Amino acid sequence: MGMVTEKDIRLGKKIKKYRKLAGLTQDQLAEKTKLSTKYIQFIEAGSRKPSLKTIYRLARTLEVKVRDLFPF
Repeated sequence: MGMVTEKDIRLGKKIKKYRKLAGLTQDQLAEKTKLSTKYIQFIEAGSRKPSLKTIYRLARTLEVKVRDLFPF
């Protein structure tokens, strides 16, 4: 895992935005994606780089396209 970049932070903000639009708490998103709440918190804060598989899982759960999560 490399250093956290501005892109990681922007991705985290997008995931948080779509989670809130879906009316989900971090706990609910974690449960639906089979990820830990702590990991969701880290992703949203931009302090973890989720794998492509995890990004697909988040997009599917949030009912958005993967490209909607990428601000770059």
